Amino acid sequence: MGKYGRMREQYLKEYKHGLFDYLLMTEKLSSHLACINKEASKYEELLIQQMAEQENVNEKLKEINQMEWVQRMNNIKNRAQEIVINELIYD
Repeated sequence: MGKYGRMREQYLKEYKHGLFDYLLMTEKLSSHLACINKEASKYEELLIQQMAEQENVNEKLKEINQMEWVQRMNNIKNRAQEIVINELIYD
């Protein structure tokens, strides 16, 4: 189970007791968490790619100013993670 799967599990335990218990009793919890993790990871990658493209954070910038590229990519990654967490993990 990856980062997003663990986050989803914690969220279900704390806020969605009924769903968590149902998934646990029907032995679907592991597959649910694996699916969420896979979807969230793919969505994060897609968002990062789209944002970087929109903001012209590309290999050319990396060659010209590596520190700026790193800063901007970190910012993009953080924003993408927030979107994924809010849309897929805490639904």
